[in-house]
Amino acid sequence: MSGYVLAIDQGTTSSRAIVFDDSTRIVGVGQQEFPQILPRPGWVEHDPEEIWRSVLATAKAALADASLSARDIAAIGITNQRETTVLWDRETGEPVHNAIVWQDRRTAEICRRLSEDGAEAVIREKTGLVIDPYFAGTKIAWILDNVSGARARAEAGKLAFGTIDTFLLWRLTGGRVHATDATNASRTMLFDTGANEWDDELLRLLRVPASLLPEVRDCAADFGLSDPAHFGGAIRICGIAGDQHAATLGNACFEPGMLKATYGTGCFAVLNTGPERVASNNRLLSTVAYRLDGKTTYALEGSIFIAGAAVQWLRDGLKIVAQAAETGPMAERADETQDVYLVPAFTGLGAPWWDADARGAIYGLTRATGPDEIARAALEAVCFQTADLLSAMRRDWPGAADTVLRVDGGMVASDWTMQRLADLLDAPVDRPTVLETTALGAAWLAGRQSGVWPDAAGFTARWRLERRFEPGMDAVTRGRKLAGWSRAVRRTLSDTVPG
Repeated sequence: MSGYVLAIDQGTTSSRAIVFDDSTRIVGVGQQEFPQILPRPGWVEHDPEEIWRSVLATAKAALADASLSARDIAAIGITNQRETTVLWDRETGEPVHNAIVWQDRRTAEICRRLSEDGAEAVIREKTGLVIDPYFAGTKIAWILDNVSGARARAEAGKLAFGTIDTFLLWRLTGGRVHATDATNASRTMLFDTGANEWDDELLRLLRVPASLLPEVRDCAADFGLSDPAHFGGAIRICGIAGDQHAATLGNACFEPGMLKATYGTGCFAVLNTGPERVASNNRLLSTVAYRLDGKTTYALEGSIFIAGAAVQWLRDGLKIVAQAAETGPMAERADETQDVYLVPAFTGLGAPWWDADARGAIYGLTRATGPDEIARAALEAVCFQTADLLSAMRRDWPGAADTVLRVDGGMVASDWTMQRLADLLDAPVDRPTVLETTALGAAWLAGRQSGVWPDAAGFTARWRLERRFEPGMDAVTRGRKLAGWSRAVRRTLSDTVPG
């Protein structure tokens, strides 16, 4: 059997497909951006049909780039932007509304009512999540309540819900399979991660009919065959994981205490806690890292909503750079005597603050401040937010005390940013040779399930370090910078969160 695996990596701003050979080498790539729909401040939507078209196009492009056909591919693995919510008609397959993206904050009032009604404790206990618009459950409720006829159709069993993985699986299989994996299910506020099942009490709290929900399977499982019409032949679909979970696997973080952070549109740090579901006392998420062979591995996760998106803002909003690669040299040139802080709460603040109503701000501006200092502040904001997450993880779980951070995502190509990250964390930062670790994790799941790639131990042996960044900043400077960041965040918090 061929060892080639096709990974579909459906992200927030683009869809990507990558073909890996059996030595995990990239042999074919396709990528396509798609429009962001911003109906109101704080609202973010995607057209599911645009996503579907981009996935088909990029998968075909990756196969063509590798000079391969469907018969050469052992399996497909899917990884996806998590929490983004789609409801569609079971008969026609047509979405009833645009996808509501994970960044969207329109359900803040629903979340407030849940908190006021005392639902926080049961949701934390069963799901490991906080009540926040970030997660899929309140997005489902909003669609049911705001799209004409949607609730009645859902209660009659005529609609299906899915995060993007489920929607793609439905389309790829010609509507034959309605399923998801444990990682995506764990991000809905509807899934009991201890019992590993959808929870009736949570469904009642969020007023979501059980008939909407997909079947939950392991991350590496038989998810059916693609319709032969899509790629000129049927291909097994053997792996699904949300993007941050796939990146955890792609970084070979299989042992408790291993930590990875992915720097894409947002930043997501995931700390493997093994079979122990650690309850956070510091507003982190206790989530499913992955589930293999029926055994669940858990993680502590910190979610930062804006990382690479801050650089996009410099490019598309302020127009002070033409491309992201310019920001590193600009930060290098910035005046070190100016302490300029950007708190990028463009869609609220994530962990450990969880303030849906916070909005972005810049502090420390003077007449001498220019584009270089603003660029440095945008890059440093990602590092400061990561430092907040690691500090919270260390307080929650002793196993995080001496961890090394493995990184991936578009921002990690910047040497300046990675060095500043190590300096502010006071911890080593490891950058792997393969930066497409999200797609690699999805490919590993598919390859493992189809029997053409090695198990976790064999895959770990293949992981390669490209460069380690060691901390070099003195303690006084680090302390001053972190204290300044903390003051900036406190000033940015809304009245809903004690500052």
